[in-house]
Amino acid sequence: MKILVIQFSSISEIVLSTPVIRILKSDLQHTVHYLTKKEYFNNLVANPYLDKIHLLENSTTQSINELRKEKFDYIVDLQNNFQTRILKARIGKKSLLFKRLKFKHWLLVNFKLNLLPNVHVVERYLEVVKPLGAKMDSLGLDYFIPDKDEVEYGWLPPTHANGYAVFAIGGDFTTNKLPMKRMIELCDRINKPVVLLGGKEDIDRANEVERFFQRGSEREEIEIEDLNKRTVIFNACGKFSINQSASVISKANWVFTHDNTMMHIAAAFKKPIYSIWGNTTPTFGRYPYRTQFTIFENSKLRCRPCSTTGFEKCPKGHFKCMNELVFDFYLPD
Repeated sequence: MKILVIQFSSISEIVLSTPVIRILKSDLQHTVHYLTKKEYFNNLVANPYLDKIHLLENSTTQSINELRKEKFDYIVDLQNNFQTRILKARIGKKSLLFKRLKFKHWLLVNFKLNLLPNVHVVERYLEVVKPLGAKMDSLGLDYFIPDKDEVEYGWLPPTHANGYAVFAIGGDFTTNKLPMKRMIELCDRINKPVVLLGGKEDIDRANEVERFFQRGSEREEIEIEDLNKRTVIFNACGKFSINQSASVISKANWVFTHDNTMMHIAAAFKKPIYSIWGNTTPTFGRYPYRTQFTIFENSKLRCRPCSTTGFEKCPKGHFKCMNELVFDFYLPD
């Protein structure tokens, strides 16, 4: 059969959909096409389980006409929004639909009533394609890096040649990310060579962390006691693309990350993950999938979760979900 998979909400959701792609192609021998946004093309282009990638262009009519010509047998809609419903109706093919749990998420956020299934979203994605004969495998997530985006060890400083930890400092909202003081505390606690990964929007914060650990730098402006101050920082924020950052993660010994895209990419490479949760919660079903992981969250707060996504500042004003987070871990030599 010829199948079109639709997902264009984020890189994270695309990574979480990769088991569906793999199982449809490798196990069931279907022809698999994927519809996504243009900006996500590079995150899928090296996936060997995809026969063709379609990009949602500005002209929806043009996209629909091109998709109609493919004569799909089924559409697997993992996005499930108003736009995909219009697309499917106009393409006119049988479809399988991912069931969103917006009301149950709303109940958890607003009334702390948890009616969500204790199931990872990857497994819920796979439930969508069960009618096509799909069965769960044990391979986890996939992420394939084009050869041109591979980052060789020589690109990193000599201090990181014998192993390093990645700290992916980015996040969609302020309440998804550690405050500066806590980031410095975490880097100090890691006490290994650290690569800071993030986008251009993270450069200023990364620079401040880097300056704190530079030998001979002034540190009085950040009052933190009992720190070793021996962590060696390589600030790569804004220097690498998503694929290049994925390559750095693939070579790391450990990955520390907020609730962000890099967490799922690290899971695809089966890295030991230390995931940091602020106003969101792993209960939403998007924790690291099929890899060793440790969750850092302040589970004693009655105000968590306060959102399914995040805010630019703590609604309560105290930000205890991050400020009172305990970093309890040990990294072996």
